Amino acid sequence: MQTNFSVAQLADPDIAEANEILRSCVHCGFCTATCPTYVTLGDELDSPRGRIYLIKEMLENDKEATKPVVTHLDRCLSCFSCMTTCPSGVHYQHLVDIGRRWVQQTYKRPIPEKIFRFVLAWLLPYPKRFRLAMLGAGMLRLLAKIFNGPLATLAALTPDKIEPPSPTETASTYLPNGKIKGRVGLLAGCVQQVLIPEINMATIRLLNRHGIAVIVSEGVGCCGALEQHLGQEEAARRHASRNVDAWMRAIKEHGLDAIIVNASGCGTQVKDYGYLLRDDPIQSKNAATVAAFARDISEFLEASGLFHPRHVTGIDIAYHSACSLQHGQKVTDAPRSLLQKSGFQIHEIAEGHLCCGSAGTYNLLQPEIAAGLRDRKIGNIEATDARVVATGNIGCMTQLQTGTALPVVHTVQLLDWATGGPKPVALADLGKKLSS
Repeated sequence: MQTNFSVAQLADPDIAEANEILRSCVHCGFCTATCPTYVTLGDELDSPRGRIYLIKEMLENDKEATKPVVTHLDRCLSCFSCMTTCPSGVHYQHLVDIGRRWVQQTYKRPIPEKIFRFVLAWLLPYPKRFRLAMLGAGMLRLLAKIFNGPLATLAALTPDKIEPPSPTETASTYLPNGKIKGRVGLLAGCVQQVLIPEINMATIRLLNRHGIAVIVSEGVGCCGALEQHLGQEEAARRHASRNVDAWMRAIKEHGLDAIIVNASGCGTQVKDYGYLLRDDPIQSKNAATVAAFARDISEFLEASGLFHPRHVTGIDIAYHSACSLQHGQKVTDAPRSLLQKSGFQIHEIAEGHLCCGSAGTYNLLQPEIAAGLRDRKIGNIEATDARVVATGNIGCMTQLQTGTALPVVHTVQLLDWATGGPKPVALADLGKKLSS
């Protein structure tokens, strides 16, 4: 694609980066076939190619973002399916983030929308705040009956029972019973610790069972992905910088072999820290080191050869490959391989490349499109003979569970169960056949 930026414009690192990405696009349109919003809405401007043109025109002409442009950029899920499809290697992930930052800087959103986005960024990355807010879930459901839109979606995603604070909310070290074969850091996350803290505990049990010590480091918090996708890159960088400092200390003090992430949306973000902090003269090298250490839990287990199932369940699983895992991190085989090795019967889901509609806060900000994508995904899941849905991302879990009676669990919960851990609570009603 031909671009026409001035020398002065190219002095801006963001514009220079956008220029390189734009010039790699040959506008072939392959991306349109796998873009969830284009497939759903049929509008060229709701495809990656269309959004690329919108961003190009906005940046080249140094124009303030307009409502139509913002509408189409906001509808992007950042699922990155287009990057898997693209034959030219267009780094759409970085380009759309540049576009969102431009929107954040130049566009005045309506006050209610601005407030809602502020509340999401202030609340969700902080477990203590989020848990406190969830205590008012009853009032939220009452308000949701009166007001539709984001409030109704948020109410649907709110659990009936709020779990007590997770042990992983404080710095701690979890040692295996026997010989220590390795040491890893764990990103405990933010929303996940409040909604389903059992995911972290299953991860720790699983790693300990295989001789891996797990360190939850002081100072590690939200990965920054939520703010990043809201266009608030400075906030995302602050989260990333703090995490990099904490993990670099842990790497030096404990000799970590990897940094384990069990929420794939967070994993995609952490693996991009080197790029996110590339302009920081102090942090850039350390950020690249941390990014290189980051591994999805399934990726780490498969590569390490650590897997010794104690019993085979034979349960039929519909495996939903989260977009952030299959497109963002290019991890596709490891979860399936591990589940199959433990005796689970894997059912592939039709249109597996399409997003379920969760996409961080997307299901709160774009509830109608998200609900349509969820229902499409659930339809494909229920067309299989599966009795359980497995996935590697907390966002996908909560999104899918609002649309099906099938239990939805994290992949690591099943692997923990298969290797001697407790049966996931979500599977309690499946009957004696699945009892441990």
